[in-house]
Amino acid sequence: MAAVLTDRIDDLAVAEAAARIALARRVPVLLIAVMPPGIHRQGDGPFSAPLRAVLARVMPKVGPSATGYIPEVFRLPAGRGSRLAAAGELLALAARHRAPDVVAARSGPDGLDAFTLIEAAALRGGQFVHTVAPAPWTPLRSPTVSAPARDPLFSRRGNVLR
Repeated sequence: MAAVLTDRIDDLAVAEAAARIALARRVPVLLIAVMPPGIHRQGDGPFSAPLRAVLARVMPKVGPSATGYIPEVFRLPAGRGSRLAAAGELLALAARHRAPDVVAARSGPDGLDAFTLIEAAALRGGQFVHTVAPAPWTPLRSPTVSAPARDPLFSRRGNVLR
């Protein structure tokens, strides 16, 4: 089971879905952190700072499942390559780790959204790709100040308590 983490808000839903499937199958989760080509090569190790930042956001979703996880870095190819080329390379990385399924978000960087991964998997006869819907966005709401108005000791005139 592989989870494609693209440093977006959807990573939480992707990690949670991958952890649930991995728990049902009793296999570890391959956490593939997608890094842009602009990050220096020294950050490629399994404990690099960019990888730790991506993993820190999703570990609360993966950790409680207790199936284990394998961190891996996938660097986006530099230049304007084919969108299916990047997806094929990511699927090849998952295949090297023997991950039969890949979980990805509907939206993602060029060539790594779930639909491109599905197309690349169909062309190469590879893994099954699970699609996760984008995380819903809800604006923060400020609390209302109507509680003191119900108190008989306070009288309200406009927005000022008297």
